[in-house]
Amino acid sequence: MSPSLFNFVDAKDKFTASARHALSGKSSKPLINIFNQIPGNETEKKTTLDQALRGVLGDLIQKPSCDDYLSLIYLSIDAVTEGICSATTPFVLLGDVLDCLPLDLCDKIFSFVEENVSTWKSSLMCFSIGVDLLRRLSKSQNTVFCGRIQLFLARLFPLSEKSGLNLQSQFNLDNITVFNKNEQESTLGQKSTEEKEDGMEVEEGEMGEDDAPAPCSIPIDYNLYRKFWTLQDYFRNPVQCFDKFSWMTFLKYSDETLAVFKSFKLDDMQASKRKLEELRASGGEHVYFAKFLTSEKLMDLQLSDSNFRRHILLQYLILFQYLKGQVKFKSSSCVLNDDQTAWIEETTKLVYQLLREIPPDGDKFATMVEHILNTEENWNSWKNEGCPSFVKESDELTRLWNLNQDNMEACKSDSRSFMPSLDEFFAEAIEQADPANMVEEEYKVVRNPNYGWRALRLLSRRSPHFFQPTNQKFKSLADYLDSMVSKLAKELPDIPSEEIKTGEEDDDDNGDNLLKDSNDSPSIQSKLVTNQQMDDIAAKLGAQWKMLASHLEMKASELREIETDSEDVDMQAKLLLVSWQDREGAQATVENLVTALNSAGFSQIADSLSEA
Repeated sequence: MSPSLFNFVDAKDKFTASARHALSGKSSKPLINIFNQIPGNETEKKTTLDQALRGVLGDLIQKPSCDDYLSLIYLSIDAVTEGICSATTPFVLLGDVLDCLPLDLCDKIFSFVEENVSTWKSSLMCFSIGVDLLRRLSKSQNTVFCGRIQLFLARLFPLSEKSGLNLQSQFNLDNITVFNKNEQESTLGQKSTEEKEDGMEVEEGEMGEDDAPAPCSIPIDYNLYRKFWTLQDYFRNPVQCFDKFSWMTFLKYSDETLAVFKSFKLDDMQASKRKLEELRASGGEHVYFAKFLTSEKLMDLQLSDSNFRRHILLQYLILFQYLKGQVKFKSSSCVLNDDQTAWIEETTKLVYQLLREIPPDGDKFATMVEHILNTEENWNSWKNEGCPSFVKESDELTRLWNLNQDNMEACKSDSRSFMPSLDEFFAEAIEQADPANMVEEEYKVVRNPNYGWRALRLLSRRSPHFFQPTNQKFKSLADYLDSMVSKLAKELPDIPSEEIKTGEEDDDDNGDNLLKDSNDSPSIQSKLVTNQQMDDIAAKLGAQWKMLASHLEMKASELREIETDSEDVDMQAKLLLVSWQDREGAQATVENLVTALNSAGFSQIADSLSEA
């Protein structure tokens, strides 16, 4: 018996019915069951299911409900995961939904797209959907929505993707600011001859005498109006500034405009006070306008508006950054002379000063702008270098990863658990501390930050000096390590600590050694109490360490610090001996400690120390 032939119409009807059933049950199992029951090859069945899902979407479009659309898209994603429909089907359905819905519903659907950005593996399909949606939006009326789409598209591509970059530093020359260029048609300076009749009621939308804005203190005439808006052409096309005559015009108009900003402070104007009150009442929300309003009637209000002033001053800073910066595709003739550079530097300082004077939060805003422009310099340098990838390939790192098949097990190896002794680790530092070796400060290992970090970790684990409180202040880590090296040198019997501190060398042929004080002789230095001896004594003293403290002439405040630093009695005894050693220095000898132990009644401990 021959196998059943594939019937497209019958298969589509079955897929359509099962898709509706799957939507109501929010499960893709009905689709999977029908897909397995219908005869035919997988390509035919997948194509038919794609058509059936689009047909179901066509029925849903007549009932505007975002939840139904999203449920169908989720169903198509599950179908792709199960391998029963084409991988492009979710994108096709998503594109159809966005094409058919009004913009307010598109906003809700796009929120779903943003939340599931990890699901969309096809960057080109998402890019096409985003571009189609951007064509429907107005950059001036749907500014936030346009920004969300562009940010979403930016997340789909790597940071070094060049398709979204303005590599040749081209300008949007179509962004022309239109204003009145005919002085004869200007209304500036003309006084209104119309007066309100007495007793006339103020209609809704009109301003009464109390609500009328205070007259602006800035003298505005047509010349100021024309020069002010002419500057927008230079902001639109900065290359004009490299032309000698255009630069002179820009220089003249800029000086007059900035002089107006400098002469008339916003904090002295009633409009600014009203603006501050509005900002406080609205929680600080700002309104963004994509295009300037160039009506002559608005000129006085615009110059009294803090946001407007900030926009103009920020345009100056962006223009100056381009003129001074190194741009790869800038023409060789686009070079500033010394006078132009000096004027830009001086004007930049003035612009930042004006930004700081604009309420509210002028200092904060100016600091933020300066930080952003400094960061922009890094992006300009990256673009000039040809937009290299931020992913750095490391052959050495690859080699390390391939040393073992199981890196996690290799990290648990016993060979990785090691800790050097204090003698081994600080041997080089102690040797360099000896003036006889004539090692300059900058070449000592204690000046190496990497060595210093490892030294601190080792001291915290093996040396009681690390946790010993001290009143001595250190300017740097290297100074602290120098002090610790001197203390550790006292505990090493083969390196005289006094030699490290003073630089005096032992010379057997020098008769002056016979005249030295007995406390400075090598024989006494070799009897300094070592760290091991202090550990042994502390273990024997235990809780009786306070009986020895008075014979070591320790203060009550020092004893309280020791008790605070540790609750273990053996550690408290060790801290007592370390404090005594730090205070006595070269006098912290075995002989002096034996005397103190005998005086405190610890004769057995003293005898064991003497024999050692």
